[in-house]
Amino acid sequence: MEADLVTRAGINYTTIPAAGVHGVGLNALPGNLARLVRGFGAARKLLNKFNPNVMFFTGGYVAGPVALAGRKIPTAIYVPDIEPGLALKLLAWFADCIAVTAEDSRAYFSQKRRVEVTGYPIRTGLTKWDKANAYQVFDFSSDLPTLLVTGGSLGALSINRALTAALPELLPEMQIVHLTGAHTWDQFEDVHGSLPLELQPRYKAYPYLHEEMGAAFTIADLVVSRAGASSIGEYPHFGIPAILVPYPHAWRYQKVNADYLANRGAAITIEDEVLTEKLTLLALEIIRDSERRTQMRQKMLSLANDGAATEIAALLSALASE
Repeated sequence: MEADLVTRAGINYTTIPAAGVHGVGLNALPGNLARLVRGFGAARKLLNKFNPNVMFFTGGYVAGPVALAGRKIPTAIYVPDIEPGLALKLLAWFADCIAVTAEDSRAYFSQKRRVEVTGYPIRTGLTKWDKANAYQVFDFSSDLPTLLVTGGSLGALSINRALTAALPELLPEMQIVHLTGAHTWDQFEDVHGSLPLELQPRYKAYPYLHEEMGAAFTIADLVVSRAGASSIGEYPHFGIPAILVPYPHAWRYQKVNADYLANRGAAITIEDEVLTEKLTLLALEIIRDSERRTQMRQKMLSLANDGAATEIAALLSALASE
């Protein structure tokens, strides 16, 4: 996914062999370690050729061999989630500067580390929409509330199934933008045609949105999604009340993100195993209560930091100058 997004942005992209070692089975471990060794060699060649003044990491196991190969180069890391992943926890011991999304992330680092709270950077393409143009993108009406449902770039099967089951009860009262994710699109692309004709204009489904994602954020009155890092950056920027469903089959990063928003009154958390049971009633309850949505929106907006990208760029520039 990253290769496609970076290429679309017109930025050079180079792959480095890498693989995870945390939580993998013993059978996979030797092969993964061998890939990391190859990744170290490839990273060293790349760094010798590119000769960077500073390195910047946002996590992932590919960071390991690159950081080791460039251990003498000034390094900054950015922690998009509230709790850093394993790779970032390790890199933090060698980083010259650590940028974090929220104040809560300081607790995960030694007091001796240089930690800067920058907020979450938002790409400019998301923010170019006004509501009139955004409604036109989906051929929606401004007279109806809009629900945005997304499982991320790849998709969340449980969220897609729960929404599909709820559509007959939700669509009479709202319009819905549904992002199924690229990996599950083929299972849900025919849902639109199975709806009653009078409800079909209120439901728009896509595997993924690029430039139009900002339009979906602009008109969303409520979002249902996982609780990845973007949820604590993009939803506050647009002030979107959220129903968050943390991914249950991984480490607790998403739950920590969801709790961060829920504890501040900006979101509500549902466990994945009860999503189908609770989604319809909860979504209707929030959509029908405009005062509650206004309060959640204000609390979500209070968590935004629109200058995050500039602050992170300034940190990198300062490190390069040093």
